[in-house]
Amino acid sequence: MSRRAVDAFLGLPLLPSWALSADQWSALRMPGHIALIRHALAPGTFDPPGFRLDDCATQRNLSDAGRVQARRIGDVFRANGIAAANVQSSQWCRCLDTAALLRLGEVTPQPLLNSFAQDRNRGDPQIDALRRWIGRQPLERPILLVTHQVVITALSGVFADSGEIVIMSREADGRFILRGRQPTV
Repeated sequence: MSRRAVDAFLGLPLLPSWALSADQWSALRMPGHIALIRHALAPGTFDPPGFRLDDCATQRNLSDAGRVQARRIGDVFRANGIAAANVQSSQWCRCLDTAALLRLGEVTPQPLLNSFAQDRNRGDPQIDALRRWIGRQPLERPILLVTHQVVITALSGVFADSGEIVIMSREADGRFILRGRQPTV
């Protein structure tokens, strides 16, 4: 019987083989690394007609399960030695709420993390600006970027699930290298 089958039988969590190792969590605590976090569970796809950035009632918001998930993501960071971080978030309510529920530091809204899913023409210029912005950050302590799938995919090549953590390093030459992924918790 495979280990996954035994774990499933025993009711143990099934973490994909690409879950972050202790070494990858250790690396995130070191300078030069960022964590991209897709917002927690928010039912539906895209925002409804009449969406306004300044009105959460016009947006997809976290479900009860999403709020629990966001708190658990913060718990995963603390369990891996990261109790405080530079937390930046998209201005969408589901991202701001996810970031706040992590309880890892004051949340700073960052427009470069906003979704461009409904206006793909903004994608390339926005990601270029985001790369430059990250390049200017000191990255001396962990920086967490709470954002949307489309932004994470454009920056890392990873199609992240809700609540997934994607770790990247910023290299001396300015490139960003994918270092690992932590599945939805």
